Order: sequence, then structure tokens, then C-alpha cells
Amino acid sequence: MDIPAKLAEELNIRKEQAEAAVRLIDEGNTIPFIARYRKERTGALNDEILRSLDERLRYLRTLEERKQQVLESIREQGKLTQKLETAIEAAGTLVEVEDLYLPYKKKRKTRAMAAREKGLEPLADLLISQKLTCSAAEAASSYVDIEKNVPDEETALQGACDILAERIAENASYRAFLRDAMRNCGSMVSEAKDSEVKSVYEMYYDYEESVRKIPGHRILALNRGEKEKILNVRVVMDEEPVLRYLERKMIRPGFLQTEELLKNVIADSYRRLLKPALEREIRNELTEKAEKGAIAVFGKNLEALLLQPPIPGQTVMGWDPAFRTGCKLAVVDSTGKVLDTVVIYPTAPQNKVAESKRILRRLIDQYGVTVISLGNGTASRESEQILADFIREIPQNVSYVIVNEAGASVYSASKLATEEFPEYDVGQRSAISIARRLQDPLAELVKIDPASIGVGQYQHDMNQKQLEETLHGVVENCVNRVGVDLNTASVSLLEYVAGVSKTVAGNIVAYREEHGSFRSRQELKKIPKLGPKTFEQCAGFLRVMGGDNPLDATAVHPESYSAAIKLLKKAGIAEKEWGKTGKLNHICYSDSLARELEIGKETLKDILEELEKPGRDPRDQMPKPILRKDVLAMEDLKPGMILNGTVRNVIDFGAFVDIGVHQDGLVHLSQICDRYIRHPMEVLHVGDIVTVRVLEIDLKKKRISLTMKGLE
Repeated sequence: MDIPAKLAEELNIRKEQAEAAVRLIDEGNTIPFIARYRKERTGALNDEILRSLDERLRYLRTLEERKQQVLESIREQGKLTQKLETAIEAAGTLVEVEDLYLPYKKKRKTRAMAAREKGLEPLADLLISQKLTCSAAEAASSYVDIEKNVPDEETALQGACDILAERIAENASYRAFLRDAMRNCGSMVSEAKDSEVKSVYEMYYDYEESVRKIPGHRILALNRGEKEKILNVRVVMDEEPVLRYLERKMIRPGFLQTEELLKNVIADSYRRLLKPALEREIRNELTEKAEKGAIAVFGKNLEALLLQPPIPGQTVMGWDPAFRTGCKLAVVDSTGKVLDTVVIYPTAPQNKVAESKRILRRLIDQYGVTVISLGNGTASRESEQILADFIREIPQNVSYVIVNEAGASVYSASKLATEEFPEYDVGQRSAISIARRLQDPLAELVKIDPASIGVGQYQHDMNQKQLEETLHGVVENCVNRVGVDLNTASVSLLEYVAGVSKTVAGNIVAYREEHGSFRSRQELKKIPKLGPKTFEQCAGFLRVMGGDNPLDATAVHPESYSAAIKLLKKAGIAEKEWGKTGKLNHICYSDSLARELEIGKETLKDILEELEKPGRDPRDQMPKPILRKDVLAMEDLKPGMILNGTVRNVIDFGAFVDIGVHQDGLVHLSQICDRYIRHPMEVLHVGDIVTVRVLEIDLKKKRISLTMKGLE
């Protein structure tokens, strides 16, 4: 297989782009590095395409390796024909390869294998040849052998039929045809194990939907219902057309001696062997597709969450709400340094509201708190009401933001949190995390397992290895797109920088603690285990602010410094002015300038953009969080009310929007916009600020239905 050509076709890129990307990956380059600093070689392929290419490259190489293993196995059995070899070489998927290998694969003992051991394969060949000059029973009589445990003609015929049934089930072309038929004509059917039991799966108690049309989120819901032993789920298909197809393929018209017998063999093969196997395959296929879609949605949501803009220069109070154990507060300064922690008890059962307000007033006065980051967990609604009342009572200009605290408790109990804050308990660490994730979401959220951040659906039911790989890639892309301050970054953040391992990240922090702040990128070469290749991969993504070389604070890679310096001199910019903005507007981007500087056009374009706005943060373009001073209750909502809200989660069937009520409202896919869209993500992303109208409020079920239609 020409793998680069296949990749180019699948990804809709040129073959030379695919070839270049494959070479760069094989040379040990990271995806962020290739996407940012090797654009000339790849034709400016972005990180999303490069990750897809890397994933498909691994699959296709696995496919080629499996083909060779299968060919070798069949060759060793002495059964490899030219036709079979050609078919295996031409197979485009692992499923096709396994179909072709199935008749030659070692398997546990089957009825057909037992029949072969009794010497009944020649009888099976005779029956399928349809050249009998006598009845099937008479033909079977010569195979009766007491010593081989074939006491009569009926036993001989049954054994021969078992052999034929297995042959039918292992025929690659039959399997491919029936698999397609099940995909296109089959239905997913579910029913309750006990219809009297109340559960969240009640809509699936008597449910049927076409395999071809069923969306991924329903596949995952059915799987979970089945796993929890609430649902029975199966794939059904009209078997008559299937049996007729197999009969046409196998039975010679007008040959009556074996017609009925072969019809029975075909029905047995389909019902006992083919259908169960293909049903498992189709369900696995649907699940894999659903998981892939859900993982992609999770990844997009995570990316939007990580790239939410930081709130710089403000002292923030983190509020981890709770009932019995009290609300944990942590005040952190504009750099994230912890200034104070305390526990208050404004909620039930203590209800010490007045005392809690006195403590809040003291903290705000003492540290100049301007924003309160309130976690959205247990007791959040009660805490928010107290907080909103308090803000109305004080003269200071203080706002609050509801922050998704998913993963905060996981982080606060982790080894990492213990090492970072050994003097604080679990609750205090959680409050610190809630404060910091408002200040700089990216720097804080990288400390948490991405699957625990809570911006997906059914994440615990997915292939965890694939989920982990995808989400790690998303975090890696975000971290490297933003860049990392070498003198403030935690080990957790540094681990996601291109080429930096956990060990190297730890060594960077240890070096910084021993020798003080880095003065240049070149100092990285002194870090143990950070060799030339790692330096090449990571240097451009690590920033040294206020160091010896202003270019170290930019995304310009050290390998391009000489070109950047020539460019600055050509623009007439003095060395002391390097790193200041708005000085290169008169420099024209051109092929001739790229040649003069001995760099590629794409690199020149990136250098110009970076030097025009040194250290620019892509998160600045994202919508800022809504700062609140008052609270709404669900009882305050009325149909027709128009509100602003923040998108908290985007899923296959809609988006959940925080409108300032404890319960997020749902904008169903059909209510997102006036035009037709296939997926909410075509319009919405986590963190978007949107205008919505209330459609319906269900106080009993705590559900809010929203619409965005007519409000664009």
C-alpha cells in the first residue's frame, strides 16, 4: 500500500504534504513543533490535520503489519493461493483482513472441527458439489463408522452440515455483503428487562431506530443501559432477503436431492454463526464511531475551556461550597500566590450567615479582593444567594463568577496537590484550584486529568486509552499555542510543552529553584536530560520574559533569530526597541524578502506577525467570562425572558448554558439557530457568551429549555 497516497486521499491534502509529514514524524518531531515551525515542509498543515494524519499513519502501518502476519500464517499452513494473497494485499481495513483470515485462523474446537476429525469433510464436499446420483442419506451411509463415533447416516449428515455451515459463516464475500445489509437495513432495538423499574432509560424501554440513522449519543446511552442491566439491546434485520441471497449463491436450481438440506444448512449458519458474529461487529462498529464522535466533541469542548481568557491583575477569592463541612475560601493574589484560607459556615446546618459575612468583609478589605470564583458543586445555589446578598451590602466593587469545579476534588486529593500545597488540607486546596482556574484556566486545568474536567458526555464509557490520547493531544496543542513562561510554569504545565517529558519538566523547575530565574532560552541546554533534539522541539514554545534577549519572549524559534534580527535591522528598529509593538507595519511580506532572509515564506509570515505583536496571547480573542453581582432563582424565570449566558458544555443534541441560575438550561439542537445545522458545534463552543430566550421551566424536574432562534 502507498501509505502517503492513502493519507493524502483521506485527508484531502497533496501527496507531497503527506510524505513530508510522515518523514517529520518518523524523525521524532512533535506535532506542535511540525505545525508551527516546519510549515514549509508540510505546506502549512495545521495541528488538527497532523494529529489525524499521525493517527491514520499508525492504523495503516498496523494494517500492513497484520497483513504480513496473516500471509505468513496461511503460507505456513500451505494454503496460500495467488488469489487469496492478492485479496489480502488489497484489503483496506483490519476487518477485511480478518474476514479473509477467518477460515485459516486457529480457533477453539467447533462442531465443524469435530466433524472433520471424524472424516466427514469429503461428505460435505459431495453435498455442496450438488452432483449426487443418490439421496443424501444414501451418500452418508458409507461414512458410518462406529469407531469414529459416527453411528448412523443422520450423525454423518449432521457433521457434514456443520462443516458447510462454518464454511458459509467464514466466507469473506458473504460476510461483507451481510455486514453492509445489516448496516443499511438493520435496526437497533431495546426493551426493558423490567418495565416497572423507574430509570433515566425509560424512553428506551420499547425503542427501535435504524442502524444507519441512530446518532452516537443514543448508541452510548443504550450501551450504558445495557451495562447497568436495565435494557436488553440487539440488532434486528429481516432474515428472509438474507436467506434468499445465500440460497441463490449456494444452491443450483433444480437439484432437488440436496435443496432442502442446503436451505437448512444456510438458515443454521446464519442464525447460529453469522448473525451473532455480525451483530457483535456492527455494535462494536457503532460504538467505536460513537466514541470517536464523543471524544472529538469532548476535545473541542476541552480546547475551548482551556483557551478561555485569563483574568490578569486581580486578587481572587476561591469559594468551594459545602453544607456540613463548611465553605472553604482561599484568597490568591494576581500571580496565583495563596494569601489566606479560611472556612465559613453560612449554609445548613450551621447557618452562620452573619459571621460568614464578617469574615468575607475582612478578607475583601485586607487583600483587595475584586472577584469571587464560586464552584458550582453541592451548596453552590445556597452559597450564591448569600454571596449576592452580601455584594449588595458592601461598598466595594466586587463581582462573582460561577466556575465549573469538575476535577477540583480529584486534583486536591492528588499527589501533585500534596506536593504543591503540603501545608493545606484537601478542602483548602480545592478552593485554591477554583480561584486559580478563573485567573488562568490553562495553567490550572493542566493539573487535572482531562477526563475529569466534565465537558463531555459518557466519557467514562469510552475507550479510555483513546480518550486519554486525544485529550492529551488537545491540551498539548493549547499549551503550545499559548506558550509557557519558563520562569513561572509548574511541572504540570511544562510536561505539555512539545518534547518535554515529565522528568525534564521536573529538572527545569529544580534548576530554576536552585539557580533563580532563567535569563535566556540557551540556559535550557544546561538542564539534565534536555538534549539538542528536545531543545529544538521545545525552545520556541518556552518564553523568557524580561530576559537578556527580547526574542526569547516571543514565539520566534531560536533557529530563526538571525533572520528576525536582519528583519528588525531592515525595519530600522534599534536593539533596545525589540519586543515593542507596531514597528513593522511598513515591512511588506514577499517572496523576495523571504529569499533575502534565507527563510521560507510561512516562517517569514509567522515572524512578522510575532514581531508586530510580541508575546500576543491567542486567548485574548476569546469571550470574557460574565461577571455577576446578583442571582436568579428558577422561580424567577418566565417563558419569553431574554438573558445572556455562558456555554458550559456542548453535546450531540444541544448545549447547556449558564444563565445565572443554579441549573444550566438546555438549548436543543433544533433551537440553536434558524438555519439547519448537523451538530451544535457548528455554531457553539464552551465559553461562548450567548443570548437566549426562556422557552419552558420545569421546576419539579429542574429543567430549563432555552432557544437562540430569532436572537442572532
